[in-house]
Amino acid sequence: MKIKDMAIVAMFTALISVLSQVSIPLPVSPVPITLQTFAVYLTGAVLGSRKGTLALIIYILIGIFGMPVFSQGKSGLPVLVGPTGGYIFGFVLAVFLIGKMIEKSDRITFFRSFSAILAGLVIIYTLGVVQLKFVLGLSLMEALAMGALPYLALEFAKVLIGAYLGCKVRKAVLNTFPEL
Repeated sequence: MKIKDMAIVAMFTALISVLSQVSIPLPVSPVPITLQTFAVYLTGAVLGSRKGTLALIIYILIGIFGMPVFSQGKSGLPVLVGPTGGYIFGFVLAVFLIGKMIEKSDRITFFRSFSAILAGLVIIYTLGVVQLKFVLGLSLMEALAMGALPYLALEFAKVLIGAYLGCKVRKAVLNTFPEL
């Protein structure tokens, strides 16, 4: 991997780490409102499947090894096996899928970016709600009410903004570094 590839992966790992700290806890759920998903959307759209997945894996590894990069300044393996761990695992699959869908064409469009990010959203929330259900012993409806429904309106706004910015930033990055 080239130095500039490593630098851009590191920048997006840092972006995910920083936006994870923008966190608002909800009294009805262990899942806070964060900008993590927005960072994941941008990472997949801009870096693509390979580099985007690498940025997420590095993010998770530094969190496991004690850096407080997960939401609300948390770290460690207990976060990954706890109620919110499914969302974090979903980030990896989502960024890979977002990147793959966007890479299918030489021409990135808002619609392609929007569709890819929307698919990523479904993956994140599916894995997140499933783990929330099992860890807390909830019914599927309770898990949906606690881990998805309160977030969907804001999440849709993040998808729209992420699709727009992801499109623009990817075009700018590819114009500057065509070999990426």
